[in-house]
Amino acid sequence: MNDDILHNIFRRLPARSFAAAACVSKTWNSTCNRILRRPKFASAVSLNPSLHVAVEEVVHKVLSEPIRPQFAIACIGVEFSLEVVHHLITEALGSRTPVITNAARGIIGVDALTDEVKEVKWELSGDYDVETQDYNSIFNRNRGIVLAVGFLPGFKVDAISLLRSIKVSEVAVADKFVMDIRDYTASVSNFTSPSCIILFGDQHEDMKPIIAKLDSAMAEETVIVGDACGCFLSKSRRTTNEINGFSLGAVALVIARDKNNPEAVGETIFHFTSSTGTIPFGPELKAVSTSVRGSKFTWLSAFMEGDDEILHGQSILKDLQEEIEYDDLETDMFIGVTQNRKQSIGSQSLGPSKSLAMYKVLGGDQQYFVVDGVGIRPGDSFLFYHADSETASSSSSIAFEDLATLNPPPKTNAAAGKSEVFGGLIFSCHSRGQAYFGRPNVNSSPFSLNFPGVPFAGMFCAGEIGRAVLRSIRDEEEVDEDDSVRRCLHVYSTVYLAMSHINGGGEV
Repeated sequence: MNDDILHNIFRRLPARSFAAAACVSKTWNSTCNRILRRPKFASAVSLNPSLHVAVEEVVHKVLSEPIRPQFAIACIGVEFSLEVVHHLITEALGSRTPVITNAARGIIGVDALTDEVKEVKWELSGDYDVETQDYNSIFNRNRGIVLAVGFLPGFKVDAISLLRSIKVSEVAVADKFVMDIRDYTASVSNFTSPSCIILFGDQHEDMKPIIAKLDSAMAEETVIVGDACGCFLSKSRRTTNEINGFSLGAVALVIARDKNNPEAVGETIFHFTSSTGTIPFGPELKAVSTSVRGSKFTWLSAFMEGDDEILHGQSILKDLQEEIEYDDLETDMFIGVTQNRKQSIGSQSLGPSKSLAMYKVLGGDQQYFVVDGVGIRPGDSFLFYHADSETASSSSSIAFEDLATLNPPPKTNAAAGKSEVFGGLIFSCHSRGQAYFGRPNVNSSPFSLNFPGVPFAGMFCAGEIGRAVLRSIRDEEEVDEDDSVRRCLHVYSTVYLAMSHINGGGEV
């Protein structure tokens, strides 16, 4: 058989048979390498209530075509055993594939059996109908999985963990985490900042200072996305991260260019955009005093610029709540705190950073506001924000337009290098969905409508990570570029990671 016939046969094989064929001879291996010259992304959703059947369905789907998985991300319902699913997936994909398995509040993707787009958010109540076996019943509630695997020629991928210990300070742990990412990147590439970081934080971990330090340490070109409030297991190429005396506080899937494979065909690019669901309102205030209680909540007093009188917390919250148009729906209130901080790693100064950190407002009394989270200092200025479905809808349209720019013009000359999106990841707030927007699949539609047939996977979470630069806090204001504000941790938002590939000149 000549090479063309072999090529035609091998490209139709499932991944396991394809891998076996590549081991037969040098000729077959060379043919297989030509088939996998471009990056590839595969994903699938299963809502089967049986754990083993659900895992089997998604694994079968993502491995139904040739692919050499360099990483895998699985998001599951909390009724599935995290340990069992993680074991089954790592066993299916091999010991050298970094795997992150996360218990999510819902999943997004394309069904492995029906090829229908699914956005499933799991609730805590419902009626179980024995006759219909409805997937919204209690029996199926919190059961399901989305699995994504990626192959990125020209890149190295590994999972880097943040390990907590009661013997080590939080600052030292965060410093080591950032340095581990930089050291790994330097060891496999010619840079200290990777191309992309997909970050998962533990639900009991305060990710704000970690993300702020990571943002300051990485180059502007590094795309950072993820879930800040997860429950996960991870396995890297080197260890399983099961170390006695340590707890897993965060894990970063680090994607860095491979210095030993600089001649990979074409170029792979990572793109970020987002859809916000909050809007600022009310006056700008400044924190006067702050008090942390229980290591998780902050009591703060504040005054208005130009007025030295400390505000009555409960009264101003009542006035602000009356400004919000509820439309018969309850809404949450937040404060967006502008934090000017000096960042460092050990003795190395990273310089000043200016970021916007969001805190959920829990209430107030005669003097204080009470918010969920720590890290606010006297002198920090802040605005109030509230969730707003109209803002979410309009920003979703903007995200659609942002992603549409990745589609090449119809008459693009292939010889000049044609860009093609081959996969995507979505991280959406668990409060966004059909009830919030009034229509289904609204979080995935900016991606799925722009790139029909392109694999994508996503999850609903409670802290969307997406590295962005804000040119202004209020849309109507304009500020100098030097006064721009970083925002990496979002609320009521959907974050999109799109991966595209520009082929080399003349490649077909």
